Amino acid sequence: MDYQKQGSAWQSLFLLLILTLVCAFVTQFIAVIGYLLFSGDFRSILQSQDMSSVMGSKGFLYTSLMVSSLGTFLFPALLLQQREKQVFDYFPTERTHIFKLLLLTLLFLLAFNPSMEWISRLNQQMMLPDSLGGVEEWMRDKEDSMADLTENIVMVDNIPGLLLNILVMAIVPAIVEEYYFRGALQGILGRIIPNMHVAIWLTAIIFSAIHVQFYGFFPRMILGLIFGYAFYWSKNIWVPIFGHFINNFTVTLVAYYYQKQGKSFQDLQNMESYSTVYYILSVVFSIALGYYFYQVTHKKKIYEQSQLG
Repeated sequence: MDYQKQGSAWQSLFLLLILTLVCAFVTQFIAVIGYLLFSGDFRSILQSQDMSSVMGSKGFLYTSLMVSSLGTFLFPALLLQQREKQVFDYFPTERTHIFKLLLLTLLFLLAFNPSMEWISRLNQQMMLPDSLGGVEEWMRDKEDSMADLTENIVMVDNIPGLLLNILVMAIVPAIVEEYYFRGALQGILGRIIPNMHVAIWLTAIIFSAIHVQFYGFFPRMILGLIFGYAFYWSKNIWVPIFGHFINNFTVTLVAYYYQKQGKSFQDLQNMESYSTVYYILSVVFSIALGYYFYQVTHKKKIYEQSQLG
């Protein structure tokens, strides 16, 4: 192993963490002050000293989500790349077979959906031992609070609300989180850890844990693995961004449809399970599509090496 390169990677990791903390704090502070000033709620807060009503408003939630996403994920990743652009390219955009890879990503996510539903159902049924009852209660409380926050945002029945949700819940998270996790973090861990598969798994675990939704941990970790390998094989950051967007966009669109049909957020969470045949077909087609994706990228690398040779 190149220990000088590894030491440099540890410095990159430390720098990324520092940038994350600083950018997250600064942008969130700006978001709060900016929202209060431009929304006209600043004077009412000074008079009533009631911050809870503002913090719970939908306008503040949208502002906070947008700005915190940019500050916590995108800005640190871009600043890191700007500082280390002569050392490492965190956001490659290899274009060979790009449209085929994007199509395969879409087909894979569609095929894997029943399998993801099954994993999600098992995760939600997870129970801890009685000795960890307090931990489980805390986890349930965190899950419920996140569910309430999600419900307050995604359940809309009008086109402007849907378009805003697509921006805030699908487009922005897909770009900023993939730049941070698959681009910056996975890139750094891949320089520290000799085995790239370990780096991809570790990144996926961190990606899921950072969302603090314990009863959705494994489905989100699996998504992290899918995006991680898609990026590793394709060498194009826009492939996992596209997959991330499709996943979030689908949830946003289904939530809009449910709200229009008069269904609740609980109905959205408790969708009917698939039959066993669908689960089996989902696994088979997902493996086939994943292998074909790998073959396309592998043949691309062989061709490039032959051209160089």
